[in-house]
Amino acid sequence: MSKIVVIPGDGIGKEITDSAVEVLKTVDKKFNLNLEYEYHDAGGTAYDKFGVPLPDETLEACKKADAVLFGAVGGNKWDNVKAELRPERAILGLRKGLGLYANLRPVKVVDSLVGNSPLKPELVKGVDLVIVRELVGGIYFGDRCESEIKDGSERAWDLENYSVPEVERITKLAFETAKIRRGKLTSVDKANVLATSRLWRRTVTKVAENFTGVELNHLYVDNCAMQLCVNPKQFDVIVTGNLFGDILSDEAAVIGGSIGLMPSASIGELTSLYEPIHGSAPDIAGQGIANPMGTILSAAMLLRYSLKAEEAAKAIEAAIDKTLADGFRTADIYSDGFKKIGTEQATKEICSRI
Repeated sequence: MSKIVVIPGDGIGKEITDSAVEVLKTVDKKFNLNLEYEYHDAGGTAYDKFGVPLPDETLEACKKADAVLFGAVGGNKWDNVKAELRPERAILGLRKGLGLYANLRPVKVVDSLVGNSPLKPELVKGVDLVIVRELVGGIYFGDRCESEIKDGSERAWDLENYSVPEVERITKLAFETAKIRRGKLTSVDKANVLATSRLWRRTVTKVAENFTGVELNHLYVDNCAMQLCVNPKQFDVIVTGNLFGDILSDEAAVIGGSIGLMPSASIGELTSLYEPIHGSAPDIAGQGIANPMGTILSAAMLLRYSLKAEEAAKAIEAAIDKTLADGFRTADIYSDGFKKIGTEQATKEICSRI
C-alpha cells in the first residue's frame, strides 16, 4: 500500500486534484498499484479553518506519506493577510519541513501543440528540456527585513546566500538527470555580478569532475532567458538557484503553449511533492473549465519518481498525448477547429485512453 496525501489548496485546486486522483485510480486498476489517499488542507483554505496556512497536522501527514499531490494556493481573498500567514507560506513551509531541495520542471512540446506556442513552430518542434531548480536556499529563505529606516528613508531587504553543500546537492541531482537524458547540462548564474553566483559556478565546475560523460556549460541568467526564446532546443537540463529557477521555469513553460499543461516534481529528503506549476486561478474556480493536464502529468511524475511505477507513468502521458492528438482542447489551449472540453470531460477522455 502506497499512501498519497492530497492537498487541494485553493481556487481550482480541488477540481484539478480530483481529476488527477481519478486518473490515478484508473491506472491503479490497470497496474495494481494499491494506492490510498488522505486529504489535508493548506493555503488560504487552511487559514480560514485554522488560522494558519500550514497546519501541523498537514505537515506531519506529509512526512509520513509516500508522496504528496498538491493543487494550488492563494487568491485575492487573502491579499490583506499578514505576510507570515499568507497562503503562499504553506508552500515554503512544506519545502522546508519536507526537505524539498529540488524542483524538476519538464518542458516537452508534443507535435499536436506546436501551433499553440507563441514561438515559431520551427523553434519549438522537438523541445524537450528539464529545469532543475534549487528550492530551499537562496534569497527566498535568507534573512529579510520588511521595513527599516536608513539615513532617513524607509527600506526593505532580502539576503541571498548559498553554501557549498547546498550547491553540490542540487548539482549532483542535475548531473544524474542529464546522464539518463541527452548528457548535456547548462548551469545558470550571474557570476559576473553576484558573489553567490561565483561560488555557485566554482562548485558546479568542481562537481562536474565526477560526471565525465556529461557536457557542462555555463550561462548568465539574462542570456539564458533570451536563449529560451531564440533557441530552446539547445537545452537538455538546466540547473540554477531558487530565484532564477522560479523565473526561468515559468518562462520555459510558455514555450509549450499553456502553463496549464506543465507539471513539476519537488524532490525531498523525507518525501516528494508533485504539483502543476500554475496558480489557483480563483477567477475560474468552480466553473469546470480549468485544464487538469498539468496536475495529471504531475501525478505521472509522482508514479515515476516516488513509486517507481514507470509503466503506469508512461500510460498517463501517452493517454494525454492521444487526447490532444484526437483534437480535444480545454479553454486555455482551444482554437477553432478543435473540440472544446471542460475539466470533467478532459479527465474522462484521458481515463478512457489508459
